[in-house]
Parts: sequence; C-alpha cells; structure tokens
Amino acid sequence: MTQVIAIVPTANGGKYVRQLCKHWAHKLDVTLDGDTGIVRFPNAEAVMTGEADAIRIALTADDAETAERMKDVIERHLDRFAFREAPLTYQWSAGA
Repeated sequence: MTQVIAIVPTANGGKYVRQLCKHWAHKLDVTLDGDTGIVRFPNAEAVMTGEADAIRIALTADDAETAERMKDVIERHLDRFAFREAPLTYQWSAGA
C-alpha cells in the first residue's frame, strides 16, 4: 500500500469537495458527510476534507504507480471545479 497526503490551499475547500464527490458519485462509491468525502476508486481511496483555508487529501493506493496516476486524476478534476483559481497548488508528501 502507498499513502500520500496533500494540502491544497483554497478558501473554497468544502465547496470543491462537495462538487467533486457529487460528480464522482455517478460512477464510483462515494460517501459525503458535510465537507468530508471518501471516494473509492478501483485500487485506491481518497479521503478529502475541506477546511477553512485548504483541502486535505489522504490518498491510499495499492501501489506507487496507482498513487501517481490517481494524484493526476484528482488534481485535474479539482482544477476543473476550481477554474476561477486554477491551477491549484498541490503539496503532496508521503503518508504515515
């Protein structure tokens, strides 16, 4: 398993998390509770939390290659919803 964490600065974190989860709920298993969403992809899971000044993303994948691919998918989709401030800044680091 590979885990990476990202902090994405934005004042609209909760809004973007909700929009993204609703978008992906049409094709994926998604749980949304307030400003926290869990998206279950094939071979990966992303927990995204909208905070006052950022989105916190915890991505867990079966392997490093899948994690890299899913980071790109998440970034591209978030930037689409955040088009007024895109591209967002993604600060990824290794998880616990």
